[in-house]
Amino acid sequence: MAVKGLGQIDAKYDGSKLKVGIIHARWNDKIIAALVNGCISKLKSFGVLEENIIVETCPGSFELPYATKRFYEHLHPEVDVVIPIGVLIKGSTMHFEYISESVTHAIMNLQFQLNKPIIFGLLTCLTEEQALARAGIDEAKSMHNHGEDWGAAAVEMALKYE
Repeated sequence: MAVKGLGQIDAKYDGSKLKVGIIHARWNDKIIAALVNGCISKLKSFGVLEENIIVETCPGSFELPYATKRFYEHLHPEVDVVIPIGVLIKGSTMHFEYISESVTHAIMNLQFQLNKPIIFGLLTCLTEEQALARAGIDEAKSMHNHGEDWGAAAVEMALKYE
């Protein structure tokens, strides 16, 4: 059974002055769109202004770490936090394991390279049904949209540890 959400937020955060970058993969676009929309909705609920949310794309989840680095260093160095969003769904080969592990480590390491919060917005699911449920699309599975969690985590990390 999956845990719903990141738990109780420890303070009331005002995101009205934050600039947030979202860079998302284009693979699994139906799921990605729901995650991005959930993330943006949550950011706005913390007061982040729509004009301060910058959304860009890259081909797939494997490209997210490099695209995130270039997004921040060369395109939008003014952002306070970046949320790379991708979806990996296991197939019948080892491809899933290699990419999941590589992207996870690269995103984690980016935080230290860039000295900036980089939120882990990567779904790694065994089935498409799991991904749909975690994107809030399959309500029969009674899951929530994980994009909302990433938006809340972005505001907290950008403000609490600035």
